[in-house]
Amino acid sequence: MSRTGDAIGGAGNPERDPLPDRKDADPAFSALLEDSAEDLYEHAPCGYLSTLMDGTIAKINSTLLDWLGYRRDELVGRRRFADLLTVGGRIYHETHLAPMLAMHGQVGGLALELRCADGTRLPVMVTSVVKSGPDGTAQLIRTTIFDASDRRAYEQELLRARQAADHERERVQKLATTLQRTLLPPALPTVPGVEVAGYYHPASTDEVGGDFYDLFPLADGTWGFFLGDVSGKGAAAAAVTSLARYTLRAAAVYNPDPLSVLGNLNTVLNHEYRGADPRFCTVIYGSLTPGPSGAAITLATGGHPPAVLIRADGTAELIETPGGMLVGALSDAVFTSVELHLVAGDTLLLYSDGLTEARTRGRERFSEEQLIAFIAGLGPATASTLIAALTELLTGFGDGVDDDTALLAVSVPSTGGGHP
Repeated sequence: MSRTGDAIGGAGNPERDPLPDRKDADPAFSALLEDSAEDLYEHAPCGYLSTLMDGTIAKINSTLLDWLGYRRDELVGRRRFADLLTVGGRIYHETHLAPMLAMHGQVGGLALELRCADGTRLPVMVTSVVKSGPDGTAQLIRTTIFDASDRRAYEQELLRARQAADHERERVQKLATTLQRTLLPPALPTVPGVEVAGYYHPASTDEVGGDFYDLFPLADGTWGFFLGDVSGKGAAAAAVTSLARYTLRAAAVYNPDPLSVLGNLNTVLNHEYRGADPRFCTVIYGSLTPGPSGAAITLATGGHPPAVLIRADGTAELIETPGGMLVGALSDAVFTSVELHLVAGDTLLLYSDGLTEARTRGRERFSEEQLIAFIAGLGPATASTLIAALTELLTGFGDGVDDDTALLAVSVPSTGGGHP
């Protein structure tokens, strides 16, 4: 073979050791290698420990001795590895580490704590391997030990950070729940001659939603009621919700006509939130006058989903009021109204779009058409039974509910006697 071939066969062959020639020719280099190997063992960046099969320490390197603060003669031949462990570590050693070594001949990645000479604790990661003789008899246990102080400190810092985050999350959730509660009526009042029921379903416990509803008395036996949905979430939406709710109440006292009430709210919102941070909402507002033959209702809508009327025979239909604009978006917004009469057994449902935009288990949107079909499947329903069925429906959607949902129902009992 040519010199080139020799060069390739010598330098390029991974199975050939280039050092034997130099070790044989240079005794000083051979001694240096031996000294380096011993120095590597003694001063390695990790601890080395060899024990007999009963755990008695047979050999230990200087690195581990320095970490623990012991002299070599205090440990070698005098102490067992388990003696260096904490109480919990010794129990774990006897119940897990020793049996695993006996069964598998090795164990790795164990997190333990060693007791130092001064009584402090040293977090470590331990890997042990059983060394067997030519006949297969176990002779020694070789153990590598890594200082895990920095890792333990990092883990504890992560744990503290997580606990702080959990605490902050709980605080935010409590604040959001408390704030949301202030935006809804604590309890709906009893209205003579009709039954009323409401429900609020939050999509998130971390953020305040913008959905709201209310029912309150006016003059001459008339009652005002409304349900709305403010754009956005969080504190800014909560501020608009509070303003809308109390503006609607005040405007209804001044002029109970539903169109006038929405007009007043539109003026307030457009004045307060025009410019760089516009805010608006959808609202359906109604006036309710119970009577001997049922209840007369006038509904005015501003961009809100249509109400649903469930008749005494179980049929359901949407009460369309086309042309109603968003409330607060335009200074000259136009709103529309419709009049209807509830008789015994009839129920009127107001809802926000969190219901009809929810995703079913099949991830399809629960549309207004599906809502009508669902309600029709219930048959005749009072306000309370309808709200209970819709509450169960929303719960069944699980994480498919992306937006908060408000529900408000009014019904005329078949018996003619109202109850809360």
